[in-house]
Amino acid sequence: MNAPFQSTSPSVSEAGEGQPPIRLLIAAPRGFCAGVDRAIEIVERAIEIYGAPVYVRHEIVHNKFVVDNLKAKGAVFVEELDEVPDGVPVIFSAHGVPKAVPAAATARGLDWLDATCPLVSKVHRQAERQIEAGRHILFIGHAGHPEVIGTFGQVPEGNMTLVETEEDVATLTFPEGTELCYLSQTTLSVEDTAAIIRAIEARFPGVAAPKAEDICYATSNRQAAVKQIAPQCQLVLVIGAPNSSNSLRLVEVAQREGSVARLIQRANEIEPEWLAGIDTIGLTAGASAPEELVNEVIARIKELRRVEAEEFVTTKEHMTFKLPRQLVR
Repeated sequence: MNAPFQSTSPSVSEAGEGQPPIRLLIAAPRGFCAGVDRAIEIVERAIEIYGAPVYVRHEIVHNKFVVDNLKAKGAVFVEELDEVPDGVPVIFSAHGVPKAVPAAATARGLDWLDATCPLVSKVHRQAERQIEAGRHILFIGHAGHPEVIGTFGQVPEGNMTLVETEEDVATLTFPEGTELCYLSQTTLSVEDTAAIIRAIEARFPGVAAPKAEDICYATSNRQAAVKQIAPQCQLVLVIGAPNSSNSLRLVEVAQREGSVARLIQRANEIEPEWLAGIDTIGLTAGASAPEELVNEVIARIKELRRVEAEEFVTTKEHMTFKLPRQLVR
């Protein structure tokens, strides 16, 4: 990992002479979470131990820069297990997979490693327990997202119903006496999910809730940080991939706070006209975006304008997750 942004005191660049300096608020926490750190380390260690190539089913995390770096080290990314040759190790992405995937890998005699984020695995275990208790699951999430597909694949078909919006709740019908519970994807909007839960509980007063919130700490913390800086900014830049759920939610949070927000993958996407008339800009990164890209964006902004940068810290994160035992040195 790259060294994080260190300075909390103003630093001024020499670019944009003749213009007033632009204030740059850099949100913290931002970028990699413990689950992403773990997933990337699993791939890197597997390459060290097994040698290249190591196959990875689906993008290990939703970030092209990260994926391309791992490709350069010897990782091969595929969408389905049948694309993995016999005799090579395969890793399952941080988003989680249906139970049928590791079962098929085992049946083929493949060595496999599970990089599923432990907080996603926790939701998987909750789903299993709710089915054992005889409940039907209302799963709050986005159709087609790998985490949703993986969670649905933990329970027999027909035992889980996807809920994407408050409007969906009004259309739900179940036979009288059906026991219900709800769970959610870990990377959703905190506010949107709370509204959907309120709608579910109003419509089905006896619905069972999870013991703890399913939205992960990193998603909540990054949204809270953006919520703090966005009201002070005319523009918020979010570094992340267009298929990254948690990054897209950061854009939405900034927009709700009245700021213009743009999702970017790399610094070269920033156009000079974006900064015209701007006196305060916010910067954050989704949980799959490395600090290297944050530093790249800061350097790009300093090319265009004089900058007074400060880190806006809302909380400190100390979470770490253990590696699979096969990779422990």
